[in-house]
Amino acid sequence: MPVPPEKIQLVRRFNRFYTRRLGLLREGLLDTPFSLTQARVLFEIAHRPGTRSADLAAELGLDAAYLSRLLVSFERRKLLTRRQSRDDRRVNHLRLTTRGRAAFARLDSLSRAQSGELLAGLTGAGQQRLTDSMAAIQEVLTPAAGEPAVALRTHRAGDIGWVVARHGEIYTSEYGWDNTFEGLVAEIAGKFLGRFDPARERCWIAELNGQRAGSVFLVKHTATVAKLRLLLVEPSARGHSLGTRLVDACVAFAREAGYRKLTLWTQNNLHAARRIYRRAGFQLAEEGPYQAFGVNLVQQVWDLKL
Repeated sequence: MPVPPEKIQLVRRFNRFYTRRLGLLREGLLDTPFSLTQARVLFEIAHRPGTRSADLAAELGLDAAYLSRLLVSFERRKLLTRRQSRDDRRVNHLRLTTRGRAAFARLDSLSRAQSGELLAGLTGAGQQRLTDSMAAIQEVLTPAAGEPAVALRTHRAGDIGWVVARHGEIYTSEYGWDNTFEGLVAEIAGKFLGRFDPARERCWIAELNGQRAGSVFLVKHTATVAKLRLLLVEPSARGHSLGTRLVDACVAFAREAGYRKLTLWTQNNLHAARRIYRRAGFQLAEEGPYQAFGVNLVQQVWDLKL
């Protein structure tokens, strides 16, 4: 697909900003004697002791000759040992020495501190938006072979209006519900925006190949109970486990926020949603007949103890 020049320019501008922001172009990364490439090689060997040099070159996309020279320099500095494979003498297994592990530990500590400083200057909502955006970039650029790119992110301008509109359109089309349902969704969404507490509430938007494809909300009910609301997956995006991922994100956040129970309200004819809730550990707590949205329903309350 042809790429507009302005999009190419945006990517290049972001790359310049990010490398400058993290100081990646300095001769010594984080004021250490190691370059970015050297630090990454130390990281990989520290986390995969015994890895083969050929595998390391493939993982990092490095020229084998260049990597070999870098490893020789590490050996001279007594940061690394290489041991030939018993099965094939052409194969080397790499491990950090005590000095190498100490060098990596310092790099790792400095990197953690730098990331912490980057996030500390942001609000809670800003931190979430930044990390969600980073996760989205990673997922979009590394999709599984033959699979569409899936990403979850928090809400931004325009998303809540989309949630309201798509709930109205999909539930009218698939279940024959009238516009009072869209009104209910608008009321829930409006309260969420008007009373939003980023420390204890969240909206996630699922994207499929960069397009909105689903949503879920977690809203505060009491100090110990949260509600899962407005789970939606676009018909064209079904079959990619978006609903499961959205619910899992909701449950994980509820636990981190300190809630003791997560509850939700649904209808017994929403079979796909109920399967997702059951797999996540929710249990049916209440059930009864209900007339709303121009149809006869059986409403259900599902609870999950956290």
